[in-house]
Amino acid sequence: MVSAQYFAPRGKERLMFLGEQITHKHLSYTDRLVGIIGDAGAGKSSFIKGMFPGLQLSNDDDIVRPDKVMQVRTSFFDVEDASTFHVDVRFQMAFTQMHEIADYVQSLLERKRRVVIEHFELIYPLLGKNADLMIGIGEEIIVTRPSVFGPSPYSIYKIVHESLKYRKMAHSAEDLTIQLLVEEFGVKEKDYFSSEIRNGFVLKFPVKPEIDLFLLEQLVNEQIQKHLDIAYLDDKHILIGDKAMPCDGPRFHVRNTQDITEFNLHKELIHDPKSNTFCLVGLVDSHTDDIENRNTHHFLTRDYAH
Repeated sequence: MVSAQYFAPRGKERLMFLGEQITHKHLSYTDRLVGIIGDAGAGKSSFIKGMFPGLQLSNDDDIVRPDKVMQVRTSFFDVEDASTFHVDVRFQMAFTQMHEIADYVQSLLERKRRVVIEHFELIYPLLGKNADLMIGIGEEIIVTRPSVFGPSPYSIYKIVHESLKYRKMAHSAEDLTIQLLVEEFGVKEKDYFSSEIRNGFVLKFPVKPEIDLFLLEQLVNEQIQKHLDIAYLDDKHILIGDKAMPCDGPRFHVRNTQDITEFNLHKELIHDPKSNTFCLVGLVDSHTDDIENRNTHHFLTRDYAH
């Protein structure tokens, strides 16, 4: 295997479920060094919890563990006996030197422990070795098993760093669209479920709804132009302006609606014969043609030369 790609889904539960599935499909017992790559807000913590249930993270969205802050300077024999360890390099750099982190990781590997490293690209030069399994999280989740010929952590970081903005824009535009579907068209939560498309979102309806897609697009763009702040409220809700609304991925958003660019709706509902549903498709880029080949469009347009 060179690489496998999955859409990074919205919502903590779906991210954890995908992490579990990727563990079953791609993680080997002999994989000692697991590199996780992605920017803040990509959902790395939730994904790791799905891959490694019960693993104590150095820090995540919910809690900072004081006993993990100085784990790098703790004698290995004072650390509880565990088979898998987690290191968040960017977080750990606030308390320890990079060479200390590298030495700690090396000591764990020498003792045949598994180490899961967030922001792996930062420590890669000091380790002198690539990960056994490397996973990048942006708009997509890229699973790679590097060889002597790569890929390098930097190339994976470049891809996911550039694509994460589309995921955040799409999730924010999706929540704006849902808000207006409820308020203006009487759609209820039970009437649809979410799916993915590259640089956009999909709402699937088991029963074909009566929706004026031109009007809906206009209303969403009017909300975008109001420059409304989007903020985390709690695990199940966000604030758009001063309105609270349900959201299963409250951390995966742009900060303000003005950050959503080139929003448009595909102007017809697409029937999916496999699920027998009708798909409402929202996009956050200007490539609106060739919708049937949407998920491979990036192979033709994305620059991998650098």
